[in-house]
Amino acid sequence: MRIGVIGRGRWMFQTLELLIHSGYDVPLVLTSKAPEDYDIKSMDFKRKADEIGARFIETANIQNDEVKRTLSEIEKLDIAVSVNYSGVIPQSIIEQFRMGILNAHGGDLPRYRGNACQAWAIINGEDQIGLCIHKMVGGELDSGDIISRNYLTVDIDTRIGEIYDWFDKEIPKMFLHSIIKLVENPQFKIESQSTNPSKALRCYPRIPEDGRIDWKLNSEDIIRLINATSEPYDGAFTFFDVDRVVIWRARVKNDEERYLAIPGQISAINHLTGEVDIITGSGKVSLIDIEVNGVRIRPSKYIKTIRKRLK
Repeated sequence: MRIGVIGRGRWMFQTLELLIHSGYDVPLVLTSKAPEDYDIKSMDFKRKADEIGARFIETANIQNDEVKRTLSEIEKLDIAVSVNYSGVIPQSIIEQFRMGILNAHGGDLPRYRGNACQAWAIINGEDQIGLCIHKMVGGELDSGDIISRNYLTVDIDTRIGEIYDWFDKEIPKMFLHSIIKLVENPQFKIESQSTNPSKALRCYPRIPEDGRIDWKLNSEDIIRLINATSEPYDGAFTFFDVDRVVIWRARVKNDEERYLAIPGQISAINHLTGEVDIITGSGKVSLIDIEVNGVRIRPSKYIKTIRKRLK
């Protein structure tokens, strides 16, 4: 089985290492420039390609002459695996691989298609996060036959970094499992995705400004937003006086107090635990870990009075 690798980042690199360790022939490694915050860069893929004698290409345009020339020069590959490649992969490239291209998608297809699916699933209150390996179809978003699917059970306190840690372990194994199944039966699939648009949920990109907390929301929705935007992202944020305050960790506060207050009101400062309680549109949340002016700090060390509000 001759396999091409097309993608960026840690999950793609770990998959490449597992394929090599499992004895597969990987004649082609194709990547594109990684964002600054990626811990695996193009040079890491090049180093690995050089170790195994694979052809290495770095490009954001998979239809350029170098890619076409390379694919014509090497013996036709059986299949390719792809994670997080920066460009659109057209059908003309997919057809260069005998069994097509497999893609890893962090969403429960066909329901969660598109961008930031894990964050949207947390915000949407899902009780599980899906991870799928599917065959790519040129010009279509996260469509194609599903070859493998797995789920992670989540709850209101699940942080997005925990989901990515699970992806670290699962994506390489699921790619390997999918390849084994397709070797046994090239027509193997666990599901053909419906073409009915009512069965799909398109997820659009999120930007850092989406992390601003609206204290009029209920406590559960605020906690989900905090956990969906936590590390490795920029974090949910609010303002106290003129300071932008990033909230990295918080929890729902359950108590029996009856009150009248405007959402965002500081209701209690606990110097023993370091937590600060904030009134929301329905209930309270306790702030556990915050950042102000680039410094991580216990909330009670920063907020000194209940006579103010977060905005």
